[in-house]
Amino acid sequence: MKMERGLLRKGIGGFYYVEAADTIYEAKARGIFRKRGITPLAGDIVDISIEEDGTCTIEEICERKNSLVRPPVANLDQLFLVVSVLHPSPNLLVLDKMLAGAEEKGISPVIVFSKTDLEDCGEYLEIYQKTGIPVLTVSSVTGDGVDRVRELLQGKLSAFSGNSGVGKSSLLNRLDEQLSLPTAEISQKLGRGRHTTRQVELLKLGPDTYVADTPGFSSVDMIQTELIRKENLAHDFREFAPYLDQCRFPSCSHTKEKGCAVLAALQEGKIARSRHQSYVSMYDEIKNIKEWELK
Repeated sequence: MKMERGLLRKGIGGFYYVEAADTIYEAKARGIFRKRGITPLAGDIVDISIEEDGTCTIEEICERKNSLVRPPVANLDQLFLVVSVLHPSPNLLVLDKMLAGAEEKGISPVIVFSKTDLEDCGEYLEIYQKTGIPVLTVSSVTGDGVDRVRELLQGKLSAFSGNSGVGKSSLLNRLDEQLSLPTAEISQKLGRGRHTTRQVELLKLGPDTYVADTPGFSSVDMIQTELIRKENLAHDFREFAPYLDQCRFPSCSHTKEKGCAVLAALQEGKIARSRHQSYVSMYDEIKNIKEWELK
């Protein structure tokens, strides 16, 4: 028997496919994981045992730096949030919830404004370039901006999220022919309904470069399953960071208090008004959530 450490690329029907030493191994997981309530996820770094007859078993799952419930994936480096500037127009509250969710999980967010051949996105750039989060503009029609997305993918494990119609599949198909994902119209013909659950698979685009094929991964999935504690929320708006320790009161909620440095920065135009409005909306949603509801 020999041991190898590798990357879990996908799991289906109780079998897991692990890339190790330039080989894909089909492995079963030890029963102990089920007893512990642990399910191996795409993106996991795992240790597998390989018997002489070729039988492989996942012996250990290394500690995860992050994981998502929906889609079920671990150890993401980046989350590309694809938002169209037209048809449909951006919902900034939903975008800000996704950004905060990624920050809370320790996943680097990247904002991608799509369909820029249809509409100017200057007003959105003005808002989000103040955040310190990378902001890209792309057109899958002209190809503008696609190379920049491709550059950011290098050497990382990334996922793309975007609601129906924002052009996520068109962008992925532009990035790499391996990612020839069905667009919404084709999905309907194949009978892949909106609520059909398919397994996450990591597609390899180059050395140490993977994109999670996360079928139907929309903003709603992540918002509904990843709750944030109210005391953490301000830290998930990274442009608030310079001001958080300057408020008059240590318990400042940054929503309406006198002596709040975040509100002062808002008045000075250092923080975009729509971003603060999203923060207040989210704070009001979660301020009464009990600790047991976060489990």
